[in-house]
Amino acid sequence: MTPAVFATSKTDLKKDAAANQKKLDAAQAEISSISEEKESVEAEMEAAQEELVQLLADVEILKSDIEKKNVEIEQAQADYDAAKLTEERQYNAMRARIKYMYENGGTASTEYLDIFLHSDSITDAINKAAYASKLYEYDRTLLTNYIDAKEEVAERQRVLEEDLSELEEVKTDLEEKEEELNNTIAEQRASIDNFSSKLAAARSQAKAYKKKIDEDNAKIAKIVAAEKEAARKKAEEEAKRKKAEEEARRKSQESSDSGSSGSSSKSSGGGAQSEGEPVSGGSGSDIASYAQRFIGNPYVPGGTSLVNGCDCSGFVWAVYNHFGYSLPRQSGAQGASGSAVEGMENAQPGDIFYYVGHVGIYIGNGYIVHASTPATGIKITPATYRSIASIRRIV
Repeated sequence: MTPAVFATSKTDLKKDAAANQKKLDAAQAEISSISEEKESVEAEMEAAQEELVQLLADVEILKSDIEKKNVEIEQAQADYDAAKLTEERQYNAMRARIKYMYENGGTASTEYLDIFLHSDSITDAINKAAYASKLYEYDRTLLTNYIDAKEEVAERQRVLEEDLSELEEVKTDLEEKEEELNNTIAEQRASIDNFSSKLAAARSQAKAYKKKIDEDNAKIAKIVAAEKEAARKKAEEEAKRKKAEEEARRKSQESSDSGSSGSSSKSSGGGAQSEGEPVSGGSGSDIASYAQRFIGNPYVPGGTSLVNGCDCSGFVWAVYNHFGYSLPRQSGAQGASGSAVEGMENAQPGDIFYYVGHVGIYIGNGYIVHASTPATGIKITPATYRSIASIRRIV
């Protein structure tokens, strides 16, 4: 009844583990999706931060340009005020000279007449007239230059004011963009925090599913180990039963055949004391069953006698030889005989299990019978007690 309970329990555990595995796969897929979204937002935030850094640098440059432009405007205003003052002074000086000349001569014609009348010579008169003309021309030219300079400064001042207005407008746009970027970065940071929370929750859930799967697998492994132990005990009991039957047959044969009794008395083992008559052919199960008849008989290096003693390859050679199969004598060659069997799950009773430097015969349920060591002789052992190099099928 116990194996049936184990089987049911193992089935339930496997179903539970499979269901949790699906949940774990879904949780891991969610983790992957959240991670990708988080990385995408982080990349966007990084780009926004880089843009903000550049924008802040541009704003600082604009502020510097605005300061310089204000200095230039102040200088232009000072230049304009100076030019205007110079113009006014020149204009007033010219007015004073004109007024003086008018008050003392009246008109240009009387002025020139006065120059001729009061000159010492014609040359002196010409020189005085030329001087008066140059003085008029000088005043007019100087006044014109001052007016032009004032207007030029005024024009420069107007251009600077326009430049300043443009800079202020660009600065305002950049500051609005700065505020927009700061808001975007704040939103992205909040999204990242939200993703981090979701990611932590998904990872915690995945960890819980993984823990449950590990617990189920541990329980399954425990059940499998119990099943193997039960199978091993069953195999041992079956071997003992067959050995008892063989012993009974042997004793019966000894009673009727004194020759067989003499042969048996020479053996020091606990297994069958007669190899029996050779047969032609047999199944893998027949070979496995026959091999188990000699459990307890001695291990003898180089021996091939199933009764008086044999080594591992001698044991396999003698068992198969009993059924008419000719095998190599060495274990390595036996491990390459027949056809290959892929995996222990495909092994059948009678198959040869080859280990490095050792060989045995599979009897089913995960066990082999083999001539082990001089201390233990022929015995049953779990097939996986060593690393399996190859499994070969002869029958």
